[in-house]
Amino acid sequence: MQLDTVWACTRLISDTIAAMPLKLFQRESDTSSVLARNHPLYRVLYIAPNADMTGMEFWSAMVGSLLLWGNAFAQVIRRGDKTVISLNPLRPDRMTVRRDPDDGSLIYTYSYQGSVITLGEDEIFHIKGYSLDGLMGMSPVTAGRQQLGSAMAAEETAARMFANGLLSQTYIKSPEWVPDEQVERAKQILNDYRGSVNAGKTPLLEGGWTVESIGMNPEDMQLLQTRGFNVETICRWFGVAPVMIGRMEKSTAWGSGLEQMNLWFLTYTLQPWLVRIEQAITRCLLTAVEKDAFFAQHNVDALLRADSAARSQLEATQVQNGIKTRNEVREKEGLPPLPGGDMLTVQAQMIPLTDVGKAAVQPTLKPVPGGQPSAQSSDQAAGETENV
Repeated sequence: MQLDTVWACTRLISDTIAAMPLKLFQRESDTSSVLARNHPLYRVLYIAPNADMTGMEFWSAMVGSLLLWGNAFAQVIRRGDKTVISLNPLRPDRMTVRRDPDDGSLIYTYSYQGSVITLGEDEIFHIKGYSLDGLMGMSPVTAGRQQLGSAMAAEETAARMFANGLLSQTYIKSPEWVPDEQVERAKQILNDYRGSVNAGKTPLLEGGWTVESIGMNPEDMQLLQTRGFNVETICRWFGVAPVMIGRMEKSTAWGSGLEQMNLWFLTYTLQPWLVRIEQAITRCLLTAVEKDAFFAQHNVDALLRADSAARSQLEATQVQNGIKTRNEVREKEGLPPLPGGDMLTVQAQMIPLTDVGKAAVQPTLKPVPGGQPSAQSSDQAAGETENV
């Protein structure tokens, strides 16, 4: 996490997912569903997973554990009727998972403050990252340890060079053997030119002393290029475009490309994590009966919103073509519903091409016995008038 690229990628993905509303839905039919506000799990997932954390804090910690350790664990607290009332996050590096040889169930062993706790499958909420055995997720940090180690070595080298005033590749050459008392005197003189604060000062060398260089200087080692390349390498491990964490050397995040970049980020980076979380909720937190009737889903509309003009045009088209009601659009924009706004409407002026140029015949109303009006065409009404 001391590498700025690792920090930026982890924070970007975890905070973006945590900021997406995660809600529980109930299926009404194969094509429709409603919010399951009355289900106890709705509040746990969306508002407060436990007494100490908000939904944002909890899911940010869980996704951060997924990105760094490849697994995320939480202890499930249930009532007597098996209803989930709380989720308490657990550190993945303190968890051991093994399979019971007798019944095949998974046993979770957690070490905490000198004690060891054993938990069963129904007491653990486990989200797995990319895995080869389906039991435990793989840690990107462990898999990419060579590239991360190279990046850390480059950062450490740069830090030492700046701390030493960029003179780490030089030495002072004496014309002859120097007595001990003169060595101490020479060190005191050179201390005035050591460190990044004194970088650029020119030392005064007497008695035939000279400055020599050894090895390669920072330009020959292409230290800056190496550090820049490490940013792109680490981004590959996390599936993040470098421009999303501020790597603006070869691209830009402004203009019309912002919407497409968000779409790419959602499709190729966030979507796999979102599906893993949603399916883990169904597997670990819902009963066998509830799995057919309830499901959890993230709301990704906020990430896909374009500029206000494009969004207004899209919403107007949806309302005019009967795709959404006016109250649905108002709810999306954070506005209260209006009376009569729950009706789907379509434009009525569209006619077949064969009817272009024909005059429209407006119906007229004629009183009939019983008090109910009868609709007749204007031609029929005109004919009856002539007969009278």
